[in-house]
Amino acid sequence: MNHNTPVPPLSPRPLRHLAEVHRRVMTAGRLRAQGVSVAEANEQCRPGGPWQQLLPGVFLLHPGPPTSEERLHAVLMYAARERGTGVPAQPGAEDPHRPVYAEAVITGLAALTLHGFSSTPPLLSLDRIDVLVPRMRRLRSTGSARIVRTSALPAAEQVTGLPVAPVPRALADAVTELTDAGAVRRLLTEAVRGGHCEPAAVVRELNNAKLLSRPHVVDAVDSLLAEGRAIAEDRLYRMVREYGLPDPVWNVDLRLPGGPHLGGLDAYWPEQAVAVELDTRAPRQDEDALWSEYARKREHLERLGITVVHITPRKLRDAMEQQATVVRTALMASGDRDPAAYVVVLPR
Repeated sequence: MNHNTPVPPLSPRPLRHLAEVHRRVMTAGRLRAQGVSVAEANEQCRPGGPWQQLLPGVFLLHPGPPTSEERLHAVLMYAARERGTGVPAQPGAEDPHRPVYAEAVITGLAALTLHGFSSTPPLLSLDRIDVLVPRMRRLRSTGSARIVRTSALPAAEQVTGLPVAPVPRALADAVTELTDAGAVRRLLTEAVRGGHCEPAAVVRELNNAKLLSRPHVVDAVDSLLAEGRAIAEDRLYRMVREYGLPDPVWNVDLRLPGGPHLGGLDAYWPEQAVAVELDTRAPRQDEDALWSEYARKREHLERLGITVVHITPRKLRDAMEQQATVVRTALMASGDRDPAAYVVVLPR
C-alpha cells in the first residue's frame, strides 16, 4: 500500500445501523471487518494524521480531543469482550439499537456523574474512567481506563445507553480512591438527599468494600445515617398529614409503671396502642446483634398488647400510600383486640 495515500474514509453504509458514536470510535476487530488492517489503522494515527489510538485496540476516527461520550465508549470497548472470543467487543453487533458490552460496567466518579450527581467532576475533567471487569480478566489499567476487578459484576443500569454501576456500588468504588473527608461526605449526602438511594444500601456496599475501617469514611457514614433518619422522619410526618391519619405522639419512650424501659418509638397512638418504628439500621458487622435487639423490643411490646408497625425509609419513599394503609388498618383493628397493658409515655 502506498503510505502517502491516505486510507479512504470508511463507507458509512455497513455502519448505518450503529449509533453515531460507533462510527467515530471503533475497535481494531471492527476495523478489520471493514477491510482496514491494523497496519493501515496505525498509519492513520501518525502525528498529524486523521485518526488517533485512544486505548490499545481502540481508535478514534477523527483528529482533535475525544468527547466525553467517545471516551466512555472507548473505555468500554477496551474493557469489554464478546463472549467466547477473547477479543474486545464492538457494540451493536447483536442489536443495532443497543450497544452490547460484555463483562464491563462504568463505575466510580464517572458513573455518579452519569447518574446525575452535581458534586462529582464533569466527565471531561476526569483523567481516568473506572470500569468494573470480572476478577479473572487479563487487563491492565492504561490511558484513561482504570480497571477495577470484582468477583461479581453488579447488574448494570443503562444510562444514556451505557452500562453503569448502581449508585451504591459506584459510590463505594469512588470512595475507595478518595482520601478527602469533605469529598466523601458530599458524595454520600447527595446520594441520600438527592433520592438516589437509601443509606442502608450505601453502607452495605461500603462494608463489602471494607471501607468502614477508615475514620474519614466512618465520620461521613454517621452524617449520612443522621441525614437519612431526618429524611425518613419527615416522610413519616408527611404520611400522617397527607393520608388523614389521627395525630400520634411523636418520638416517645415507653416504660412500664415503675418498671423497665421498653424502648423508643417514632410515633405512638396511645388510645389504640399502635406504634410505628422506622427501621434505619445500617448493615454493618454488628447487624445481627442490632436486629435481634429490634426483634426483642417488638416481641416485648406485642406481648403487652401494643401493635408495632415496622416501616423502612425505602417503603416510605416508594410506597407511602401503602404504608399509610397498613397503619390505618392497625388503628382500626385495635377495637377488636384485648386492651393493652398500661404503659408510661415519655418524650424521647
